[in-house]
Amino acid sequence: MARYTDSSCRLCRREGEKLFLKGERCYSGKCAVTRRQYAPGQHGQGRKKISDYGIHLREKQKAKRYYGLLESQFSKYFDMANKKQGVTGENLLQILESRFDNVIYRIGLASSRKEARQLVNHGHFTINGKKVNIPSYLVKVGEVISVREKSRDSSKIKDLMDGNGRAVPKWLDMDRNTMTAKVVALAERDDIDMSIQEHLIVEFYSK
Repeated sequence: MARYTDSSCRLCRREGEKLFLKGERCYSGKCAVTRRQYAPGQHGQGRKKISDYGIHLREKQKAKRYYGLLESQFSKYFDMANKKQGVTGENLLQILESRFDNVIYRIGLASSRKEARQLVNHGHFTINGKKVNIPSYLVKVGEVISVREKSRDSSKIKDLMDGNGRAVPKWLDMDRNTMTAKVVALAERDDIDMSIQEHLIVEFYSK
């Protein structure tokens, strides 16, 4: 399967803001966006006027990189969002938030979405008591996510539980004592702390 193997920090620098791709490093003084506030590459410091197309493209790229997706995956989600009733841009963000790896990140069981994908792939979690190792699985309202019994003594899982102070969004109900979370609703636009203009993504795909 194709995947991005270059530096994650280059992606943040290209978009000009933190996408929180490297966990705790993003909150420290080592963050590349803080240290070098310009795009990567030899022409990164040059000032260029961006076109309307470029504005739409950058918003799409930002969202795609924020959730760690490839182009084919992202466009598939857009098609799903476009076929649903409601506002397409908000539908798209709701679908992206429903990904299993994103939910693991949101409830504090991973320091980044990349780490969440790895933990899911390794089979550390269950949904309604059944092991699910597919990061792209879209969670549904009422489903209960748990750390597998054999993974609860893992030092990695314990460190993540003890060291994470991120607030859990209201559409997820997390019980740290039992290491379980319930999907009480699907994410709404106000629940998504992401500085993105989703209508620009819709306009990009509508051209």
